[in-house]
Amino acid sequence: MTIDAHAGPLPGPGLVARMFSGRSGPIAVVALAIVALWYAGALYLNAPGQIDAFKRAKTEWGVSDFVKGALAQKRPVLPAPHQVLVEMKETILDQRITSKRSLVFHSWVTLSSTVLGFAIGTALGIFLAVGIVHVGTLEKSLMPWIISSQTIPILAIAPMVVVVLGAIGLKGLVPKAIISTYLCFFPVTIGMVKGLRSPDPLQMDLMQTYSASAWQTFWKLRWPSSMPFLFTSLKVGIAISLVGAIVGELPTGAQAGLGARLLAGSYYGQTIQIWSALLTAAILAGAMVALVGVIERLVVRAMGGQR
Repeated sequence: MTIDAHAGPLPGPGLVARMFSGRSGPIAVVALAIVALWYAGALYLNAPGQIDAFKRAKTEWGVSDFVKGALAQKRPVLPAPHQVLVEMKETILDQRITSKRSLVFHSWVTLSSTVLGFAIGTALGIFLAVGIVHVGTLEKSLMPWIISSQTIPILAIAPMVVVVLGAIGLKGLVPKAIISTYLCFFPVTIGMVKGLRSPDPLQMDLMQTYSASAWQTFWKLRWPSSMPFLFTSLKVGIAISLVGAIVGELPTGAQAGLGARLLAGSYYGQTIQIWSALLTAAILAGAMVALVGVIERLVVRAMGGQR
């Protein structure tokens, strides 16, 4: 059997195959599925109200009229995606960022509490993890309490934190940051304990052979080995810190913040406003997780690793 020398190159994988070999294809498919389910849910949940509106107006209607009306209600049970996007455009792009109608303004208020709580929670989590790894009694005494602390619903704790801190004069940013800290420190603590204990016994023996001190072992071996665990925990921590900041705004009757937008929307039945605040919070959380990922790559590269 001979091979034709004039034959062209073998065809490569198609466009669809190339898309699904990476991340863009699967992400796009999932996004389209979510949007389709969202529209279907909006039609289903808004149907009773729309049919009732047709009956009260005593007008004849068809399928197209029903779909158009159900996806254009002013106060729908479930707003359609395009309604939420229009609301976000009006409150993000068409408003001054200093306006209390601007989601940028409210996002900044919530983000301030999130970042402060995340910073405190990260520092506290690392401190506790270092103590637990190096002091055996701390593991026996602290670890059960750290784990059991997360069994209490945050909605039950948040009002007590706000009331207690308000009684001693701490209001505004600090109570919300403390609630974020409460949620954030747990994944950081658990992740860092796992990371600081990740070096192999042979590596630990080698450090002892070199007569390395506990500090040198920590800085040269334990700390670099814990970086993947730390940044994985930080990605969870930054997202959950945002949840804590929003929850912290709910019992305070805050006038600003994404939690305040959710409260105002629920008071006045503005479901489109509620969903626009929720989607904005999701985008903000995704952006912060992505930022932590960028920092992780920079740190790993600076430490001589490949990421």
